Amino acid sequence: MGNFWDPLQRVTRLKRADAGREHTGGTDRLPPGQVLTLKFPVLTFGETPSITPESWRFQVWGLVEEPKDWSWNEFLALGKQTQTCDIHCVTRWSKFDTTWTGVPFKAVIEQLRPKPGADFVLFHSYGGYTTNVPLAQLLRDDVLFAYEYDSQPLPREHGGPMRGLLPHLYLWKSAKWVRGMEFMSQDRPGFWEMYGYHMLGGPWDEQRFS
Repeated sequence: MGNFWDPLQRVTRLKRADAGREHTGGTDRLPPGQVLTLKFPVLTFGETPSITPESWRFQVWGLVEEPKDWSWNEFLALGKQTQTCDIHCVTRWSKFDTTWTGVPFKAVIEQLRPKPGADFVLFHSYGGYTTNVPLAQLLRDDVLFAYEYDSQPLPREHGGPMRGLLPHLYLWKSAKWVRGMEFMSQDRPGFWEMYGYHMLGGPWDEQRFS
């Protein structure tokens, strides 16, 4: 998600901006309160991790019958999908027609056996970032673990070598530098959710804050 200020200051400033903004709506593709940009802003709290595909691992644990641990090549062998979608950041910018290639979430879940009641996932990233998503929100055809952007390896500043991509939610839910998933029976806030961000984060309902 350049480095941001203290998380509590960030939430406070965004709430103040939200309170003073008139939500006029936009095109059919632009959620309320958003501004279209042709750039791809770099927004990150803390240091930007440096991970190579050779050192990258993806682990799954928690409420699953068998924990998993994939290397880069093993993970990429699960499946491949290229898609073009719009993305929306909680800081109020939206970018249309972004093209990504990655491993579909559905291809990953096919390799797992979640236990009954494993209704939530907490994504874990290199650098310590986490974010929570209901499992039902991940079973869409457009949810990826993305490793290419615009036909090029995903840049480090945008989450490379691998990030989540959940284009139907605000972009903080698309965890950069993702390294694993924890399956849970109860929803648990991740990093930004602990500082007051919404537990789901749907742009069309402006679910910015809890």
